[in-house]
Order: sequence, then structure tokens, then C-alpha cells
Amino acid sequence: MIFSSVRAAGFYLKSRPKPHRLESITTRQHAGVVASALPRPYPMTAPQKRVRDAARACGIKTGMSRGALVTAMKDCIPGKF
Repeated sequence: MIFSSVRAAGFYLKSRPKPHRLESITTRQHAGVVASALPRPYPMTAPQKRVRDAARACGIKTGMSRGALVTAMKDCIPGKF
């Protein structure tokens, strides 16, 4: 399928804007879709890397309970800095 190959190559498809509600004024110059490159991730700063490594070491992850998160933040995180 062409869509999966475009996605695998680092592109995504986005549509052109629709014409203006008044038929005599056309804002659409080229109809169809455009293959646009996905944005590159920003580089992480040193403080962001330290926080990421501390969270991994303490087992903090998405979806954990609030109580477990609070316990990890109080007991484990301060020792990692």
C-alpha cells in the first residue's frame, strides 16, 4: 500500500486547504494531497537527560498510580541528583 510506504519513509500526507465558501474566490491552487516530511525531534538538554535517566532508574512510567508516583518522587528521585 502506498500510504504505509510513504509513512515508513518519514513522510505523512496532508490535504490542501478547501476552497473559500464564496465560489468566485478560490484559495485552492492545487487540489489533492501533499507528502510532507515529519518534524525532527528536538535534541534533549543536559537537565532533561538527567531527569529522564532518574525516572527510568526509579521505575517512573506512564500509567502508574498516583500513590506509587508520589512515593517514587519523594524517596527515589532526590537521591539521583
